[in-house]
Amino acid sequence: MHGDGSGKLVSVVILGWNGKKFLEKFLPSVVNYTVKQEFEVVYADNLSSDDSVEYVRTNFPTVRIIQNSSNRGFAAGYNDCLRQINTKYYVLLNQDVEVTENWLDNMVLLAESDEKIAAVQPKIRSYKNPEYFEYAGAAGGMMDWLGYAFCRGRIFDTMEVDKGQYDDLTEIFWASGAAMFVRSSAYWQVGGLDEDFIMHQEEIDLCWRMKNLGYRIVFQPHSTVFHVGGGSLPQGNPRKTFLNFRNNLMMLYKNLPLSQLLWKMPFRFVLDWVAAIYSLMKNKNTKDVQAIFKAHSDFLLHWGGLMTKRKALLNKKPGLLYEKSVVFQHFVLGKKHFSDF
Repeated sequence: MHGDGSGKLVSVVILGWNGKKFLEKFLPSVVNYTVKQEFEVVYADNLSSDDSVEYVRTNFPTVRIIQNSSNRGFAAGYNDCLRQINTKYYVLLNQDVEVTENWLDNMVLLAESDEKIAAVQPKIRSYKNPEYFEYAGAAGGMMDWLGYAFCRGRIFDTMEVDKGQYDDLTEIFWASGAAMFVRSSAYWQVGGLDEDFIMHQEEIDLCWRMKNLGYRIVFQPHSTVFHVGGGSLPQGNPRKTFLNFRNNLMMLYKNLPLSQLLWKMPFRFVLDWVAAIYSLMKNKNTKDVQAIFKAHSDFLLHWGGLMTKRKALLNKKPGLLYEKSVVFQHFVLGKKHFSDF
């Protein structure tokens, strides 16, 4: 394990790129509610062209700075900086997140209670609409039986008001990369984030691989953060559509057992094109169709490398999936809330 020998228990690591406006707004809360003897805040810069690094250095002397030598995206950027950190736990925290008092303590207590807990997700609410859950994580990530990722508190684009309906400390399928508390030994045991993903769904793939080794992913309702969201790529961006569709296929191919892979992958290709046609009819925009076609093409181009990764997982226990179809529940039965499923 690489590291600096700091002796800290937790490193809260913010990977930033040209995000000074976010650092000005949100870094004060992170420092105020995090820095203590056993915790540290690390700002890892992905080769920003603004003065983010100088801003942090000047205004937050307690924050450790790591400067990546190149910008290789979200997944590779985190892997590069985390190799230089030697703590028992990491927190991967987006630069557009506001934290609250005791947000970190409650996750530490939970992880320390069970060494099989690999990752913990706090409650993620919207910074812009604080009473609502936020898209990227909400009250914990789930995966349906066809491989569609969704959240308790967020089904597709429908966000619920947080009324305490998910205030149960429970096991989930994946923890959001917007605010992921993760055991460093488990993170590196599975090889860290898959750098081919670049960004989007890389944290779901990471959690699935950790679950394959028998680790648990848990939601901690007594820890709350507020996330702006869409800071890197906003909803509706063709690049975001491409990455979401391609990365989902890559993740399924890597992690599904063969008995499920043989029929679910062809079915997902068909459903992707149903989604493309639906988008075309609804929005009269060909960009989503082009992005999905590109996603399928790029997935096929990665076939050889994915086969190698898949072989490394064949002897592992497959993770558990949600037993229902979120697509059927939402679009056919009209259910908009996870609590109605």
